[in-house]
Amino acid sequence: MQIALVSSGSLRSFKNGENAGAAELAVFGFDGIGEVSYEKELKGESTYFEDVALLSKQMKNVIVCGCITNTRGHKRKSAVVAENGRLLGVSDMLNVIDGGVGAGAALRVYETKIGKMGVVVAEDLYFPETVKTLALCGCEFIVCPFGQMRDSLQTVLLRAFAYCYGVPIFFCGIGYGAIAEPNGAIAFASPQSPAYFSFENKREYHLIETRRKGLFQ
Repeated sequence: MQIALVSSGSLRSFKNGENAGAAELAVFGFDGIGEVSYEKELKGESTYFEDVALLSKQMKNVIVCGCITNTRGHKRKSAVVAENGRLLGVSDMLNVIDGGVGAGAALRVYETKIGKMGVVVAEDLYFPETVKTLALCGCEFIVCPFGQMRDSLQTVLLRAFAYCYGVPIFFCGIGYGAIAEPNGAIAFASPQSPAYFSFENKREYHLIETRRKGLFQ
């Protein structure tokens, strides 16, 4: 799988770049399209979602783009998902720390041509049950558009959750992109944007047994 991590710059600037068609999966941070008003999108006054879908058609790939969605003044951190010209959906951040934006409602696994994809939006990465739930629901890889990184905590969490739940995580923050493997290693990390990496996803399953009291039949 060829991956492009676009950690800085807009969707438009990437579209006009030399290597715009070189990735099966393109992940944009929150610089990609900025803030999107649902009301303006429905009225046709803005075309941010359409731009994402059209770029996925041009590239013949899957695109995940972080953004702020605005519903009549109620803002959320979100990620727009498109494939081959079709808008697959919008995932919202579920867990909000100390306010600032609103919380979303549900997780979703997206069926794409490159596999079952889970989306973890921004600070949802701080909550292990988010990654665990997506892994249990059968996703083969997880994409995480993120905002500004403050320290190395995000990298530690990427490695830990990829290892614990057996799914690779593709991370795209502002000015930094990384890929964590299920063995707990960082397969790739770069401040360059766009950064390209060819990743082979190995789907491994292991039998894990536990001994505990109760549950007698």
